[in-house]
Amino acid sequence: MDKFVAFLEKYLSTPMAKLSEQKHLRSIRDGVVAALPFIIFGSIFLIIAFPPVGADTAIALWAKKHIAEILIPYRLTMFIMTLYITFGIGYSLSASYKIDPLSGGLLSTASFLFTIGIKSMEGVGFVLPMTNLGGHGLFVAMLVSIFSVEVLRLCNRKKIMIKLPDSVPTSVARSFEALIPVVLVLTVMTFITVVFKVDLHSIVDKAVAPLVKAGDSYFGVIIPVFLITFFWSFGIHGVSVVGAVARPVWEVYLANNSAAVAAGQAIPHIAPETFFQWFIWIGGSGATLGLVIAMLLTAKSKYSKALGRTTIVPSIFNINEPVIFGLPIVLNPVLIIPFVITPLVTTTVAYIATSVGLVTPTYVMVPWTLPAPIGAYLSTGGDWRAIVLVLVNISLSVLIYLPFFKMYDSKLVAQELEEQSSSAA
Repeated sequence: MDKFVAFLEKYLSTPMAKLSEQKHLRSIRDGVVAALPFIIFGSIFLIIAFPPVGADTAIALWAKKHIAEILIPYRLTMFIMTLYITFGIGYSLSASYKIDPLSGGLLSTASFLFTIGIKSMEGVGFVLPMTNLGGHGLFVAMLVSIFSVEVLRLCNRKKIMIKLPDSVPTSVARSFEALIPVVLVLTVMTFITVVFKVDLHSIVDKAVAPLVKAGDSYFGVIIPVFLITFFWSFGIHGVSVVGAVARPVWEVYLANNSAAVAAGQAIPHIAPETFFQWFIWIGGSGATLGLVIAMLLTAKSKYSKALGRTTIVPSIFNINEPVIFGLPIVLNPVLIIPFVITPLVTTTVAYIATSVGLVTPTYVMVPWTLPAPIGAYLSTGGDWRAIVLVLVNISLSVLIYLPFFKMYDSKLVAQELEEQSSSAA
């Protein structure tokens, strides 16, 4: 076991930890996370516009009558989430390079808007198309944000900037320092979009189409689930590592799903991040709420009983670090097995249930600290069957964890008896 752990530490843990902290991937992750409050706020109005009640109720009829007004907050937040994410990516990447983050965020946002372009509508004037401001434009946003900040960084490093005297206020000096990078970047974007009329979004769509399609398949779902629990088993924050790569795709799914609901169309994707959160990570990575319930039901050692009582409330709200490191699960050859197997089983059940139409695909982002049945109900727009699916998966997780926990708990009982005997002697 020690040799195996040493091997993983050398060839897997350290490289993957470095990958998760790579500047560009980290800035993309930070940009997405920074936009979450706006995404959650917009999601609330999707629930209001399509209330989880009968179609003939007064609330549903009122919502249908005022749906255009109700969806305005959604369209100005979640629907154009990529605009907020773009600023966050540029800001975060600039900060990591220790250059003015505000300039990086603004320049990235401007570059992204240049890829959108404007259109002329008779009787209206010029308008800004909003379609690519949502999840559909996220991959382009990542590319232009990185390009913009790298140009800003290059100009900063090579002193290609307008330098004002120290007596000039800092804010004014920084704006002039960013002038040349702004001219360079936006001139390039003007040539691409206006002069050569290149549609970056169409090009990137074709390039990432296989990735987007694969990520929504069964294997596209099961692989990240396995990797996340596998990394956690050895003390590596699995969601941070895998999420750095997968989260942009998950955000595209969520944006597409919410846009489809708002437009009255069929929901296209099974596996946005909310699918993992509410149907798989019940209690946290590894679906450890089932383990905590098993502890409460069958624990015989004093330590397990105390830990079960201590961790049940955090687990209900999807906080499971006390279980992972307290029991522990990390580097525990007995509990690693169900920790990896349980999410694979619940993923399979949830994927099948969603793909055959037994449960509505998730399209609403709600706070991850909600208890799973409530979060699942809200994220599916009020589908009561989502609660049933959560309860089924919790039951399965308890059944899978139970024999492994009893095996481990018996060892703890033996250790406690041995300690008592030693103390009595």
